[in-house]
Amino acid sequence: MQPDLQAMLADLRALVEIESPSTDPVAVSRVMDAVEGRAKGLGAVTHALPGGTRRFDFGVDGAGQPILVLTHADTVWPTGTLGTMPFRVEGDRVYGPGTYDMKAGIVGLLHALRALGGEWPRGGVQVLLTPDEEVGSHSSREAIEAAARGARAVLVVEPPVADTHALKVGRKGTGYFRLTFHGVASHAGNKPEEGASAITEAARAVLEVQALARPEVGTTVSVGLIRGGSAANVIPAECVFDVDVRVSTLAEADRVEAGVAALRPADPRVRLEVTGGLNRPPFERGPGTEALFKQAQAIARDLGFEVGGEVVGGGSDGNFTAPLAPTLDGLGAPGDGAHAAHEHVRLDRWPDHVRLLTRLLREV
Repeated sequence: MQPDLQAMLADLRALVEIESPSTDPVAVSRVMDAVEGRAKGLGAVTHALPGGTRRFDFGVDGAGQPILVLTHADTVWPTGTLGTMPFRVEGDRVYGPGTYDMKAGIVGLLHALRALGGEWPRGGVQVLLTPDEEVGSHSSREAIEAAARGARAVLVVEPPVADTHALKVGRKGTGYFRLTFHGVASHAGNKPEEGASAITEAARAVLEVQALARPEVGTTVSVGLIRGGSAANVIPAECVFDVDVRVSTLAEADRVEAGVAALRPADPRVRLEVTGGLNRPPFERGPGTEALFKQAQAIARDLGFEVGGEVVGGGSDGNFTAPLAPTLDGLGAPGDGAHAAHEHVRLDRWPDHVRLLTRLLREV
């Protein structure tokens, strides 16, 4: 079936014009309410889970393992963004905050489910709609992992690789560390020897931390933010820096975490406090994902287009499910500009990806 693009556009406008930053649970709930209403109209049995996640069951009867589909309702855009980034169609692109990441993915999923006409696959389809993917999925991770343990496959309707038809067959694990150095303040002119500089120790540690990177195996380490001191004439008593870590394997995650834990200030008067760690495990390209990808490739060819498969640096909730069940990501709406002012969906490519998702739900 050819999806109704005008109907999808109308549904997308309705979701995009309900702004839903992760930091505003009430606003996110309004999007979730709208999606839940559409799901009920398609025959879903709906459940509110601890932490704010909603689950929609389509034909799930316990007779077999369901297909799990992951979606999220939150965006990175603050309330009021529509004032400068209004929902608009220009040629074959539709713009607006949250279009590409990932409200068009939700809309495409609803239209794929509608196309099944109530003929659910063996075990049914279970959809999770989460409220906090953009900020680490701290409240939803438990529900995601529990659902994945009972699923035969996981489909993630995050968008494909930017400006391509490529699906996501792997993702780096993501981590975040904050290193806080507590030194001793003193007058920089009168008694500098009585001070212990937190900034000096942090400067040494920045180089040590970034030396943990191994880009040849996909491990990147970036100190992206640093702040400290109180005045130029004071030996600084505190300095803090934040570290972004991306890893392709759990072994590399363990190595980086051990390296950060082993850091010691050269000045014994300075105390180091480390918080954070690995947030999302690596989504490694295993045989289950490979089989799903090959099936998606064959379906796309049958539909008249080609899809590639790439491993990407950004994380998603698929990182949590990949160690537990075969997972294929990037099954949302093609476009570009995630988290950027030019965020958009390609209308000339979107219907094909909805047809692909429909076939996967029917045939996996």
